[in-house]
Amino acid sequence: MLHIRFSDLDLGRVRLADEPDVMWEIVLSLHQLLSPDPFFAPWSRLARKKLTHAGMGRDVHLLSALVPISSYFPDFLTPPGHVTSLEGGVDQVLSTGKGQLRAEISRLAESRPRSPVWFSDVTAGRLEALRRLGLALRGYHAHVLAPYAPVGAALVARDANRHARRFIAQGSEELLGSLGPQMQWRPPVLEVDYPVAQSLDLNGRGLLLIPSFFCHNHPIALADPELPPTLVFPVARQPLWIPKPEDSSSGSFGEAGLNGLDELIGPTRAAALRFLDSAHSTTELAVRLCTSVSTASRHATALRRAGLVVSERLGGSVRHTRTALGTGLVHGV
Repeated sequence: MLHIRFSDLDLGRVRLADEPDVMWEIVLSLHQLLSPDPFFAPWSRLARKKLTHAGMGRDVHLLSALVPISSYFPDFLTPPGHVTSLEGGVDQVLSTGKGQLRAEISRLAESRPRSPVWFSDVTAGRLEALRRLGLALRGYHAHVLAPYAPVGAALVARDANRHARRFIAQGSEELLGSLGPQMQWRPPVLEVDYPVAQSLDLNGRGLLLIPSFFCHNHPIALADPELPPTLVFPVARQPLWIPKPEDSSSGSFGEAGLNGLDELIGPTRAAALRFLDSAHSTTELAVRLCTSVSTASRHATALRRAGLVVSERLGGSVRHTRTALGTGLVHGV
């Protein structure tokens, strides 16, 4: 059981997200991919086929090692706040400080008799390991989450609207008492069905509530009580979901706009082109790609020669920006 203790100040600082958090959806969907509840079983079978066909078995193994179902997984994979942009979320993950990486990966390794060698590379913040993690997150999202994003977003929006109406009409305590059978409001404590005994004192920080499509077994919170308090909880849904294999609509990052681009110019160069919706110096681009400055420069040069990027020297640095043609390619136009 998780006990979340509110003060009067916290009751006035309850926030409710109205969109899915993309990083939480990635993590929780991996749980459903590996050990699906009946609702997600058809999606899991279809997702496995798509990932196998795309040759992403190694990437899925990497990600699933980081987010085991039955034990702790690192908080850095689900950054605090409400992350709705895939690229913004991946950026935050890859920008995690080495101290946090070391502490959280070490804690994860304690629960595994034999930790993958790759863990030590991530712990050390090595560029190649972080680059590989970023590509795995983007590829996984593109293949098995983005095509069905409208389904999850619609259910989350419906649930959020229902809760928001109650919140506006009757206040935060009424909201806390109506979040579902897995949560009971016993003032001043919200009792949450949880696999481990845990307490969280909000101490005036408030609570961010995030409805989730892929959260299914029980609500979930960040492991570190010092991080901004967050509770992710499942939306109401029908008994079974039958996804359509041909459904490729996705909002920001559909298969045509992301997977096709990766296949056309390579995943690193495609990532560079997506980042350059705003001007970046070569050094800034290298940091975002988790690569060397010389490698980032080569990618920018190749994109410029193809007419997808323009480069301009400002002072001692060169800044790169996507052209209209490059923007059209990113969005599958």
